[in-house]
Amino acid sequence: MFYYSRDRGGEHPQAHLAAYSGLFQADAYGGYGKVYAPDRTPGPILAAACWVHARRPFFIMADLAENARRKARGKTTAPISPLALEAVQRIDALFEIERTINGQTAEQRRAVRQELSAPLVADLEGWLRGQRAKLSRGNDLAKAMDYMLKRWHAFTRFLDDGRVCLPNNAAERALRGFALGRKSWLFAGSDRGGQRAAAIYSLIVTAKMNDIDPQAWLADVLARIAAHPANRIDELLPWNWRPLPRVADSQAA
Repeated sequence: MFYYSRDRGGEHPQAHLAAYSGLFQADAYGGYGKVYAPDRTPGPILAAACWVHARRPFFIMADLAENARRKARGKTTAPISPLALEAVQRIDALFEIERTINGQTAEQRRAVRQELSAPLVADLEGWLRGQRAKLSRGNDLAKAMDYMLKRWHAFTRFLDDGRVCLPNNAAERALRGFALGRKSWLFAGSDRGGQRAAAIYSLIVTAKMNDIDPQAWLADVLARIAAHPANRIDELLPWNWRPLPRVADSQAA
């Protein structure tokens, strides 16, 4: 489900999630702050952090592949941070465990994480805190470490809940189309136009998630909906939809 807002103010996610409680996996956008209030109604929202976001700055500072390419082209290589490289290796060890349990039930994933991932995470926390104490506040490595340590409860939630994924990649990929086309959609005409665009995009993505051609589905539904009984509207939802047989097909039958 996609929602429209005219800016990035924190009141928008608060409104979108007003009736929701449960897990919420996202980056560290400051506008989410109030949705995590423990006393909110209808219940708490539990933050689950994305380990890809955490890994990214360390990887940039330890980019061996990019340095190899620069060296091959005769360009100056950037200094590689041993601490950043170790952080990447430690995080990659967790992802390697995840690859072995992809597709398993939440309880199976939790059991493996408790046995194999929890010790690595505890060791990583000790290592991060120890190294962070040696770095100045403005250091890039310190910033990357603070990003994790300040949200450690959200980063470790996957250990106790098998439903949580280490990365938020699925949601990121779902938003990619919007991100790529955003400049073309700056002028929706009005806030109502933006809200309609979000609703239509929600329908299109829902069709895709149900292995339905969005163009065929929309064309068929728009042609039928005016005469379709309102009490049978669920028949036109992507997971129930069946196209009407063509006239030629009916005559042949």
